[in-house]
Amino acid sequence: MKRIYTFGNGQAEGRADMKNLLGGKGANLAEMNLIGVPVRPGFTITTEVCTEYNTLGREAVVKILEEDVKKSVAHIEKLTGNTFGDAVNPLLVSVRSGARVSMPGMMDTILNLGLNEEVVETLACASGNPRWAWDCYRRFIQMFSDVVMGVGKKYFEKLIDILKEQKGVTFDVELTADDLHTLADQFKTEYKAQIGKDFPDDPKEQLFEAIEAVFRSWDNPRANIYRMDHDIPYSWGTAVNVQMMAFGNMGDTSGTGVAFTRNPATGEK
Repeated sequence: MKRIYTFGNGQAEGRADMKNLLGGKGANLAEMNLIGVPVRPGFTITTEVCTEYNTLGREAVVKILEEDVKKSVAHIEKLTGNTFGDAVNPLLVSVRSGARVSMPGMMDTILNLGLNEEVVETLACASGNPRWAWDCYRRFIQMFSDVVMGVGKKYFEKLIDILKEQKGVTFDVELTADDLHTLADQFKTEYKAQIGKDFPDDPKEQLFEAIEAVFRSWDNPRANIYRMDHDIPYSWGTAVNVQMMAFGNMGDTSGTGVAFTRNPATGEK
């Protein structure tokens, strides 16, 4: 049984008609590679593994996936020249869900995965943009804490509001690199207070925790309600897409979002 399909640099092991196995997002990422759209490299863990996770349990699936995930990360490293967890030339990834049919906002995503104290310093120096680097790190800590460990966003939003009030600013974008560094430290302190252990610095640990979190999110309350409302079978499961990060917060010349080639309402080109 093949559990992971890779894509990148115009090559892909999957294709558009494999949505049942790769989920909509994974199948389309593969197809975009095949037709020449520049897509950051990555890999898709199949929906069948989600079913295994729900049937066999956490420990069995982590053991089953371990070697395949390592090989798939090495695939991204080879194509990008970046190394996962490296303090000199780091690779950061996103970890996203991908069901057979679109379930917008129902399941979970983790961005900027692979960051730790060493890597964020490397990004700050190499980019010449320390504010962006620390913004990525504090966002990652907050997202990982919320999505993976169940520490609610409210704890971190409160810390942001307190700091903005102290600094006399209204918007997050007005916070400086030093402010965001302070927030990252405060977020990790809050994490330890809530969880009882330090925030994980090992990118490999971060990655496996995030993959599990996406599988778990197939069974979260909002996803269950959405499936019932739209007659989506529980047995379908979700795929997991791990992909090199694209950053929307580097400045006025960067952005991320959704592009349509047709009017979603009418189908007009």
